Amino acid sequence: MRKTLSVVTGVVAGLLAAAPLALAQHEIEGTGQAIVTVLPKNNKQQTAQVSEQTLKVQVDGKNAKISNWVPLGSQQTGVELVLLIDGGARATLGREWDDITHFVQNLPPNVKVTLAYMENGGAELTGPLTADHAKAAQELHLPMAVPGYSASPYFCLSSLARHWPSNAPNVRREVIMITDGVDYYELHYDPEDPYVHAAMLDSVRAGLLVYSIYWKSNGPLDRTWYETDAGQNLLMEITQDTGGYSYWIGMGNPVTLAPYFDDFDRRLKNQYELDIAGPLHGKSEVETLKVKCSDSKVKATAPQRVSVVLPGGNAPA
Repeated sequence: MRKTLSVVTGVVAGLLAAAPLALAQHEIEGTGQAIVTVLPKNNKQQTAQVSEQTLKVQVDGKNAKISNWVPLGSQQTGVELVLLIDGGARATLGREWDDITHFVQNLPPNVKVTLAYMENGGAELTGPLTADHAKAAQELHLPMAVPGYSASPYFCLSSLARHWPSNAPNVRREVIMITDGVDYYELHYDPEDPYVHAAMLDSVRAGLLVYSIYWKSNGPLDRTWYETDAGQNLLMEITQDTGGYSYWIGMGNPVTLAPYFDDFDRRLKNQYELDIAGPLHGKSEVETLKVKCSDSKVKATAPQRVSVVLPGGNAPA
């Protein structure tokens, strides 16, 4: 009896000793990249200088190593920007033409831009990405202003992410959506909306920073507080997950878009490239990301999701 017990005890002990080794062998280190916006809390300052030592990064709840932290505010770094306008937006958007035109025409020279309209679940580009900002601004036109004309702004964002109009390496990809955010395929508010989730995954995989400007669409759904609130919250999910920002003022349309464009310009000048190495279990290529900065003089905004790939650049199976 004692001999049998000692054998069993030895087997159990051996299994317990082997378990950490098996877990360690199963855990793979992946790599990821994110664009982090770091703004000085003093609004009189245009830029902030933040060192890598002030950062703490977690991927999927576990500490990750920082392999690169580079400021991108210089006009030497390339940016690609798509201004994505909801085809169902109210025609009163036309009163903002001067603000939109001024914004596009005065983009920094390192920014290539194009306009796109949300139509029938796709992003219809008005032309290729171009550094000729005046030419891009000439493509601005009134939306169709038909209720539900976009089908879903999240279908359109997914389409844009999957068919980004450039394969240029080492550029920042930024999107400004002008939309009400209402998903006509999921009319009740659902934080787990599958179409919003799909748009988030597509955007993160494509490396997009998504910003949103709330503008009511031409339809009955924008006359209810509930749908307005739902649309704004769904847009905020997308912008937070990708590292962008959501702009709105109450439940109505803003008087002017100029302050939003000014803020976007300030954020563009205060972005950093963050390269990380963290644990990857092969269960998902898009992991949660947390970035904390101990510098009390700044506010860091990082995407809440990051695409993590295996060594060699391949996504996990």
